[in-house]
Amino acid sequence: MAKKTPATMAMEKSGKPFALLEYDYDPDAQSIGLHAAQALGLPAFQVFKTLMVQAGDEAVVAIVPSDRELNLKALAAAAGKKAAAMMKGPDAERITGYKIGGISPLGQKKRLRAFVDDSALTLDFIVVNGGQRGLQIKAIAADLMAATGAVAAKIATSD
Repeated sequence: MAKKTPATMAMEKSGKPFALLEYDYDPDAQSIGLHAAQALGLPAFQVFKTLMVQAGDEAVVAIVPSDRELNLKALAAAAGKKAAAMMKGPDAERITGYKIGGISPLGQKKRLRAFVDDSALTLDFIVVNGGQRGLQIKAIAADLMAATGAVAAKIATSD
């Protein structure tokens, strides 16, 4: 597996410390994020999934814990839009430059506004996709936020 992806290069460029974690990607997994957490032996609330969303007329990135769902109304409000909807897979791949299952909030073709669920701020570290299926980036939430320009907001469903 190639360890150099646009996501890993973006983290290197940020100067923030991070670690790479690898696992055997299962294309048939019902939930990629939950599968990644299980394969890595980490709690699902610490492995965050990257979701591409159309908020009004703008494409945005939502980063939420794997064991929770994105609250589209909350994301729309955080983005200052009236409504938000999940982006279709082909559109997400075209906009980010990544394949589904390997979409990272880092190193996308164009830097989009990003929102991370505020639960990330309570954790010692979080894990996000590293830009390739089976590759994850482990870092302190504040460092990932700095590297992505993400804003913390309450965007995930309650437990």
